[in-house]
Amino acid sequence: MTKVFFCGKLIGDTKKPKSLVNSFREQRRKGLLPSEANIAYFKDIDEIIVDIDESRLRRPLIVVRDGKPLLTEKHLEQIKAGKLDLDALVKEGIVEYLDAQEEENAYIAVNLEELTKEHTHLELNPIVMLGISASMVPFAPHNRSDRVNYGAKMMSQSLGIYAINYLLRPDTKAYSLIYPQHPIIDTVIYKANILNEHPQGQNVVIAIMPYKGYNMEDALVFNKQSVERGLFRSLFFRTYQTEEKKYWGIESDTICIPDEGVKNYRTKSDYRHLDEDGIAPAEIEVEGGDVIIGKISPLRFYGPVEEFLSETENRRDTSITVNLGERGVIDKVIITQTENGDTLVKTTVREMRIPEVGDKFASRYGQKGVIGAIVPEEDLPFTKDGIVPDIIMNPLGIPSRMTIGQLMELMYGKAAALSGKTIDGTSFNETKEEEIIKILKEFGFEFAGEEEMYNGETGEKIKSKILIGPCYYQALYHMVRDKYFMRARGPTTILTRQPTEGKAREGGLRFGEMEKDCLLAHGASLTLKERFSSDETEVPVCKNCGIVAIDNQVKGISYCPLCNKTDIVRIKTSYAFKLALDEMISMGVYPKLHVKEKL
Repeated sequence: MTKVFFCGKLIGDTKKPKSLVNSFREQRRKGLLPSEANIAYFKDIDEIIVDIDESRLRRPLIVVRDGKPLLTEKHLEQIKAGKLDLDALVKEGIVEYLDAQEEENAYIAVNLEELTKEHTHLELNPIVMLGISASMVPFAPHNRSDRVNYGAKMMSQSLGIYAINYLLRPDTKAYSLIYPQHPIIDTVIYKANILNEHPQGQNVVIAIMPYKGYNMEDALVFNKQSVERGLFRSLFFRTYQTEEKKYWGIESDTICIPDEGVKNYRTKSDYRHLDEDGIAPAEIEVEGGDVIIGKISPLRFYGPVEEFLSETENRRDTSITVNLGERGVIDKVIITQTENGDTLVKTTVREMRIPEVGDKFASRYGQKGVIGAIVPEEDLPFTKDGIVPDIIMNPLGIPSRMTIGQLMELMYGKAAALSGKTIDGTSFNETKEEEIIKILKEFGFEFAGEEEMYNGETGEKIKSKILIGPCYYQALYHMVRDKYFMRARGPTTILTRQPTEGKAREGGLRFGEMEKDCLLAHGASLTLKERFSSDETEVPVCKNCGIVAIDNQVKGISYCPLCNKTDIVRIKTSYAFKLALDEMISMGVYPKLHVKEKL
């Protein structure tokens, strides 16, 4: 007996699983059963699973009977005339939605040419197999599947115009490309999608060739003049906000320029940008650490001593400052109210981002890389027509990744630029190669798009022909400006006295075991003398007992807590070690230090 499950519950069994499944499907196509229901028969585990619950991924397919699709030319004419739509086709049983489980029972043809009597369904369009991001990768069948995946993933990281009203929105963090362009090799999804009005990249001329080793390991060589003309220039917005909260009693925060008597008062120059209302106005240049909203808050806990403090001493500075490492111009200031009636201030800082060495870029084929060098235009290779590439990409990135789609885009892009028309590169349905070759030959180019190029520094002809042409590239939000960090002295944690962790807290850079091994391997072990001492401290130790002594700073004496003697020696050690000794003492363990005078 074959078990039958409905939405995960066992509801019965049957001796005729195949006829039950076929009957179910026929009745669904006739509209006697809901079109949302899906049925699947798994022969290996001898189970039938019926699902009608939500959150299943389902997709439309044309029903095939005896090797012929039920969707005929007559239907297509009615669709064109607007008399039929997808819902009507589903009701008639011509198209049905399958979920992942029922798809296991289906034999789906990708196109009409493949159709045989064994097939049960036909794709509406093969591109429907892909999601929105993957379907915007042109020539997907010519690339390895993992590269199409990478390409789709990096589209979501690319800069573009994410919203038409981005200048009005106070987004916490936002990037916007200044000169976005529609790709000259697009897909039908671009036209059907909002990205037709919201492009997310630029058409650049790329040459595939090595350049002095500056583009090894996927790095890219950029044309300096292209960058100066505005290539991949973008804006970065960061919004800072604060509110005047009201506390119990009459206490509340105050947005103003803090007085000198306030706790945590900064220097006078830190408040230089603030207006009389305590808010920095628009179009003022600011950098990391500058106060942009001045604010003072009451001390939360009142003790017997604090009751006698003056009004200013009862308050502390809680001003909002620009994040360290960031800079820019105050773009807009919004003053409004929260639901509770408290004053809310939002200040957006705008920064112009110009591509620099270390910034990340990617094509639509998962060919990602960072800028390795920005080279003056006159030093870059050029064609006989005087065309200099905007980007030089390493040829070693092509054979191992097998992104033939990128090579095709250079060839198709050249034809599109010469003919002045965008060319369709929709996966499984791209413009025929013969048409592209015909256009290239008309304009006197080789069919593959290769050209003879000349060395920009010497003027000599480069021996091999170079593949050069237009390609759609995307600037990604992984910018070196947001990632690099350095520090010398800085803040430490109270407990361990070691440097804080992380860029946001001005943390130290951890020089760990493996970094130490690198120095040893280089024979530079002497440099380690100045490392590993971030929490070095002087500890008083009793010569007699070998236990950490007590420092009485009021009386200016040190004494042993066990023998009460003052025969104390001071040793230099890590503060973390001193903490470990304290932990041992708290558990009743006696850690004795044997100390000797240094000769």
